Amino acid sequence: MPPVKPMLAKLVAKIPPGMQYEAKWDGFRAIVFRDRTEVELGSRTGKPLTRYFPELVTAVREWLPRRCVVDGEIVIAREGHLDFDALTERIHPADSRVRTLAERTPASLVVFDLLALDDESLMDVELTDRRALLTRALSGVRAPVHLAPATTDIEVAGQWFEQYEGAGLDGVIAKPLTLRYLPDERAMYKIKHERTADVVVAGYRFHKSGPVVGSLLLGLYDDRGTLQHVGVSAAFPMKRRAELVRELEALRMDDVRGHPWAAWADEVAHESARLPGAPSRWSGKKDLSWVPLRPERVAEVAYDHMENGVRFRHTARFRRWRPDRTPQSCTYAQLEEPVRYDLAEIFGP
Repeated sequence: MPPVKPMLAKLVAKIPPGMQYEAKWDGFRAIVFRDRTEVELGSRTGKPLTRYFPELVTAVREWLPRRCVVDGEIVIAREGHLDFDALTERIHPADSRVRTLAERTPASLVVFDLLALDDESLMDVELTDRRALLTRALSGVRAPVHLAPATTDIEVAGQWFEQYEGAGLDGVIAKPLTLRYLPDERAMYKIKHERTADVVVAGYRFHKSGPVVGSLLLGLYDDRGTLQHVGVSAAFPMKRRAELVRELEALRMDDVRGHPWAAWADEVAHESARLPGAPSRWSGKKDLSWVPLRPERVAEVAYDHMENGVRFRHTARFRRWRPDRTPQSCTYAQLEEPVRYDLAEIFGP
């Protein structure tokens, strides 16, 4: 019975041998419950997603077994590529908006594990047997529900790691063959793409605990010479957070006037430029104010991939300062673009 938290994965550098391998999908993780006409889509936190994806409720009733619990990912694809922005737009308070988007940008459900079937819990069943049962249960499934491809061939997994990124996927998941289903435990392994980029550090936000750096605000210059806000770097030990305040003090501006992101508080300005503090339903009443810095310091950061080619999909990881680089050299042109790959090649026709 819901809620059930999904089994999680720990990050490793290389694909481990002797396991089952799947693609790492970039969407909303969902534990899906079906009991005849009753359907619930549970999020990673256990809260229901059901009302936001009415088209998937219909699809689950049509294609999943009459009584089952499955683990999967809710995704939206556009032009053969995953679109996370379109997915986040679906979390909207207005039912009318949700139903409009369900028709305009319908979601898909990618299923990769089976937790229960009919009256039997499969949580203590080994992965190899769960996969066989899942494959049989979803043998006739059709879009928008998909059975996630899986393999035990590490060479195939390596090919997926290289190719699938072009369709917007995150990397590869590796699962021990004898693994039982362990909710909320990091019992699997994830291998993600990581690249580095040189970025301009143009400001910072304070940490919630006090006057130390909470996150660095990062920028890249576009082809018009405009410094665009592309994300943040936030994972620092507390001692390092205090050191950063001192290191950046000489660059601190008394106010935001004259800064490339001076219009950050103007909602209209966000329509034509990427600025820190963009209001959204995710930020709510959160304090988005920040300390402006003269955009003169360059840092190298690690990132997995870009979202729509304009910003870091996740929080970037600080690597080092780059005193040998000029801020003007920190442009989008340095970013490596993965070769495009159509989702149809993964799912078939």
